[in-house]
Amino acid sequence: MTALGVLSCQERALAPGLGGRRTDPYTVLATLGRDLMTAITELVANLDLDNRGLPIVRVDEDEERLARMLLVAAWYALLYRVPFAFADTPLFQAVSADPTTFTLSMMLAIPHRHLVDDVLAQLDLTQDSHLATLRAASTPERCHPGPTFDGSRRVTADADLIVDGLLLDFKSTRRVDNFSQATMQQLLGYALMDFSDRYEIDAVGLFLTRAGALISWPIEEYLRLLGARRRDLGEFRASFAALLAYPGCPADIVPAPEQRADVDRLLAELATRIGAGCCSACGHELDEAPLSRGQARRYCSTHCRSRAPTLRRHGWLAVASAED
Repeated sequence: MTALGVLSCQERALAPGLGGRRTDPYTVLATLGRDLMTAITELVANLDLDNRGLPIVRVDEDEERLARMLLVAAWYALLYRVPFAFADTPLFQAVSADPTTFTLSMMLAIPHRHLVDDVLAQLDLTQDSHLATLRAASTPERCHPGPTFDGSRRVTADADLIVDGLLLDFKSTRRVDNFSQATMQQLLGYALMDFSDRYEIDAVGLFLTRAGALISWPIEEYLRLLGARRRDLGEFRASFAALLAYPGCPADIVPAPEQRADVDRLLAELATRIGAGCCSACGHELDEAPLSRGQARRYCSTHCRSRAPTLRRHGWLAVASAED
């Protein structure tokens, strides 16, 4: 709900010279945003959504009203996250057309019927899903919606949900067998930013809203699947904290040419040291195995061996091998 309040401090910056008049669309949106936040809070309380004894889905009229509220709230969130794109939203265009008479009821009528039906169809899929099972097995006190982390002070980031140590991100997709690298790294980044282990994260996962599928991994398994050289979460977090705190270049900015050398030195200092008898790619101890082509084995799997050229190209694998 943070996005709904952003207009109160941004309206003059985004619409200079308008003086906060009632005819200023941003002033109207700020007022309606506060009304919307109040309406959502009241409806959620009336529906008693925390009550595990009640089903996830309620009567159609209530669900449609809540869906419309949340769709409008998503447009407000766009203003908070990507302000330059907000002018293209149906919300801004509708308010701009006649800001003097615009009301909350008019605002809730903006989302197209197809958008509302799409949200309700995704909600219906949760009723018999593993998300419903997770909800039934948890308590409101162990659920943390929209959590931020210690590292969020350095990089703006808030996750979707943490339940009993399971960090979940919601994706509106039907694909259950193909995830982008950015998605997988996003989950890892959230887990690493919890420096103080406030949320006791021991698993990460995705809920795919258009498939009704929940897919999760224990954190140790997740690090292994990603080929992470550090498997100890506390150690990994400490290195990540040092990276985020580096004063020479913000962690979410591509280093300028003059910053590159210092950033490379920092990365070298934070890099995992790979000892003898360990996989040259992932850094973990090799199982006893026969020699390969007369040479001592350097990789624990064909996957790690296939990663070697990329790692070497980035300077993260300095020594060549007859195996490569």
